[in-house]
Amino acid sequence: MEQKFKISEAINKLWDKLDGWMDAIILRLPNFILAILIMFAFYFIARGIRNLLRKFLLRRISQKSIQDIIAKMVFVTVILIGFFIALGVLELNKVLTSILAGAGVVGLAVGLALQGTLSNTVGGLVLSFMHKIRINDYIETNEAKGFVSEISLRSIVLRRPDNNYTVVPNSKFVDNAFTNYSLSKRSRISVSCGVGYESDLQEVEDLVVQVVSENFDQKPGESVEFFFTEFGDSSINFITRFWIDMVKVKEAYEGKHKAIKLIKSKFNDHGINIPFPIRTLDFGKNNLQVSRTLNDE
Repeated sequence: MEQKFKISEAINKLWDKLDGWMDAIILRLPNFILAILIMFAFYFIARGIRNLLRKFLLRRISQKSIQDIIAKMVFVTVILIGFFIALGVLELNKVLTSILAGAGVVGLAVGLALQGTLSNTVGGLVLSFMHKIRINDYIETNEAKGFVSEISLRSIVLRRPDNNYTVVPNSKFVDNAFTNYSLSKRSRISVSCGVGYESDLQEVEDLVVQVVSENFDQKPGESVEFFFTEFGDSSINFITRFWIDMVKVKEAYEGKHKAIKLIKSKFNDHGINIPFPIRTLDFGKNNLQVSRTLNDE
């Protein structure tokens, strides 16, 4: 009897507890609904503020990556404000205090465990505020080369000339040197060639400088440079350097393509030979004897 009484008493206490919880839920149901509405409201407010920033205020910032980072930070900040207000409506102040205290400990542990990720995040912030690299710039690093497609808090994405994408971690990118070909509107390119030993070298120089100057505009302070570089095996080699308008790397190839065709056509008109290496094969007497024997058979 005593055992049945204890079981019955425990069941009654459990029901009383559940009944108390139900009463508390019913009493707090309006607050719970209000907290949900607050979270929804702050979500839409955060989206609206983010869109307004991107449409009006962030237009003054030329770096698109900076625009994205600021918009994301404002969005998350507004959401967190709504979350804390919702906790206050639910009268969970103690829970809020515990969350903030626990966040510090968890943040320290996560920081130690994710040093590489944090390094990439810092690198992303550094890259976003660098004026030497922007979206659609053509850059070259030790790892890859291509157009900057995206700069995020984790990595930089390059669209290579073959239209494939390479993802480079920010920490690795920041620690290494890179070349940005899009910073300057003008660039100097070079074309190498060789002429026969019988050529008049002064005529060669005059013709090359003339044809390049006539077809590629040189700004004040710029000029076409010409240098003979070496006595080659079958030619006297030279290099010519000149300036072109270049925003994309493709224009450098187009400039060389055009210059090579013009120089070759000019040399043909003036009978100047561009020799190619000649190899003489000496089979020797023994090899010739073997060849004749095989032919006789």
